[in-house]
Amino acid sequence: MDEQPHYRFPPASAYRLNRCLFALKSDDAFRARFLQDARAAMSELDAEDSAALLRVDRDALLARGAHPYLVFMADLRLRMEREPVSFEFF
Repeated sequence: MDEQPHYRFPPASAYRLNRCLFALKSDDAFRARFLQDARAAMSELDAEDSAALLRVDRDALLARGAHPYLVFMADLRLRMEREPVSFEFF
């Protein structure tokens, strides 16, 4: 089989980044901490992961091994918290 796989599993090196994205998506308390002090909430991440996440730079996050679904959902949940009126009927 010469074709590239449709889905590539995130590398083990991106575990902390994906765990942080999952927490942003799923954990209300972590998301609140992140919104209050993002740098403190991301203390386990390296500088490049943190910078990409602060910018919500999808391409940079994916290049660093982030799972595309987690990037999308974490960004959506953060935007829902920051701009609740714009997602009133979501």
